[in-house]
Amino acid sequence: MNKTSKFLSIFSSALLFSACGSENKPTVETMETAETVSETPSFMDIVKNRYSCRSFDSTQVKREHLDLILEAGRLAPTAKNLQEQHVYVCQSKESLAKIDSLTPCRYGAPTCLIVTWDTTNVFTYPGDKYNSGIEDATIVATHMMLAAKSVGVESCWLNFFNPDDVAASFNISKNEVVLMILPIGYADENAGPNQNHFNRKPLTETVTYL
Repeated sequence: MNKTSKFLSIFSSALLFSACGSENKPTVETMETAETVSETPSFMDIVKNRYSCRSFDSTQVKREHLDLILEAGRLAPTAKNLQEQHVYVCQSKESLAKIDSLTPCRYGAPTCLIVTWDTTNVFTYPGDKYNSGIEDATIVATHMMLAAKSVGVESCWLNFFNPDDVAASFNISKNEVVLMILPIGYADENAGPNQNHFNRKPLTETVTYL
């Protein structure tokens, strides 16, 4: 049962209990489900606790976790719903070796996601100077990064590489631009946020009310 189904199950059980009286008490299974859902981190918990992991163990990301992460990217909003993103999943020894030849920043992650966007399938802003490609692919990548954290998978937003070299190494279409690489996996015992991770400017410096 997925998290949405669990929530609906609990909600339905609560309605039944309130409508029919105490003779329809929640079952042990329902109570355990409620406890599981209550332990699910909130969005703000995920945002506060996510950090750039720079030390992964060798355990491969569980398939159900990877599927959830990719689905979160698929559901990300894009301009005009054009969905111009493409995600390349690197897990083989060959593909990870290519990543290592292009950047020193895989940090031992057993899976890397290369996020690209199609330059021929974007919304162009009025003025014909800018388009939605970068922002759309960034939203996709951010969805995946936060979804990973929600299931205990760490990540690191990686941009220390030459995008053209990555595209050439993986034979990515000339229509696509490489935005970023997202190493994902489970943190090893030495992992943790850098000290400057906690340094955040106050809203008074980053927000202006007009």
